[in-house]
Amino acid sequence: MIEISNLTKIYGSGPQEVMALKEVSLSIRKGEIFGIIGLSGAGKSTLIRCINMLERPTQGTIMVDGQDVGSLNSLELRRLRQKIGMIFQHFNLLSSRTVFENVMFPLEIAAVPKNEAAQKVNALLELVGLTDKAQVYPEQLSGGQKQRVGIARALANDPKVLLSDEATSALDPQTTRSILGLLKDINRKLGLTIVLITHDMNVIKDACDRVAVIDDSTIVEVGDVLNIFSNPGTPTSRSFINSIINREIPAEILHRQVIDHGSNSSRLIRVSFIGPSAGEPIISSMVQKYAIAANILYGNIDQVKDIPFGNLTLELIGPVDTINEALDFLRKCGLEIEVLNHAGN
Repeated sequence: MIEISNLTKIYGSGPQEVMALKEVSLSIRKGEIFGIIGLSGAGKSTLIRCINMLERPTQGTIMVDGQDVGSLNSLELRRLRQKIGMIFQHFNLLSSRTVFENVMFPLEIAAVPKNEAAQKVNALLELVGLTDKAQVYPEQLSGGQKQRVGIARALANDPKVLLSDEATSALDPQTTRSILGLLKDINRKLGLTIVLITHDMNVIKDACDRVAVIDDSTIVEVGDVLNIFSNPGTPTSRSFINSIINREIPAEILHRQVIDHGSNSSRLIRVSFIGPSAGEPIISSMVQKYAIAANILYGNIDQVKDIPFGNLTLELIGPVDTINEALDFLRKCGLEIEVLNHAGN
C-alpha cells in the first residue's frame, strides 16, 4: 500500500543543515494499523508529512497505492491527497463552523453535490458517535469530541489511508483509549490503512499491528508489535517498552544470586512467553520432571491485542547437567530463554 525507499529529508544548507530523515525505508501493508514511534525530534512527524507531500523529501521515493507521489503534478497531488486523510494533535477545526460544517468542508472543496454531501456528513457523525453534536461549535466540545470531529472530517472523501500525527497526545488516558477504539473500529469496518505517529508505547500496544521505531532520523527496528514487546532488538525499543512494562531486573535481585549452594549450581535465567504458553504449567512441569529448585524472583505479564506475553526471572538450583536438560525442556516448550548468570559447580 505504502512503499518508502531510501527517504532522506534535509532542512537548511551548509552549517545550518539539519538531517531530519536519513535513508528511511518502510513497507506498510494495505488494511493494517502501522505505528511509528520515536522521541521528540527523531523525525517521525517529518516522515508522515512526506507521505502526502506536505514535506518534500530531499531524496528517495514514496509510493502510495502504486503512485509515486513525488512525481505527481499539482493537480494529481491534490487528487491523491483527497484519498489520504489526516488527523492532528490539536484537531485543526474551524472555530467559526459547526461540527456539521467542519465535516462538510472537504466535501465542499471537492464540489460534492449538497444533498449527497449532507447525507455523507450525517453518516460520518453517526460513525464517530456525534450525531447529537451536529450544530454545536468546536469551543463547546471536549478534546475527545473535537478529535472525533477531526476523524469524521478526515474520512469525508473516502480515503484509502488515514495519517494520525500524535492525534491522542493532547488527550487524557481514558479519552485516548476511546479514540484508539474508534480508530480500530474504523479500520475494521472500512478496511482503512492507518499510519499512526506517537511517542507513547501504550498507543502502539493498544492499537497497532506493526511498528517502526525511529531514533535520530533513522529506522532502527520494524516488526509485529507483539514480537517487539516480547523481544525488543534495540536499546531504543527496550527503552520505550520499559516506560510502560519494566523488563529490567532490579540490581538487588542480580546481586542476590552470588550465593553458595554447595555442590549444586545456581543459574539465573529470564523466561519469555507469548500466547497459550502463558497459561500452561510449564515451569511446574519442569520442576517435577527434573527435580530441581526454581525460585521465582521477578516477573510481569501484559497483553497485546488480547494475546498475553511476559517474562519471569528464575533462579534454578541443581546439578549443572540437570539444569541444562531443564533449559532444553523449556526451549522445546516454545519458551525463549536468556541465561543471565550462573554460579556454583
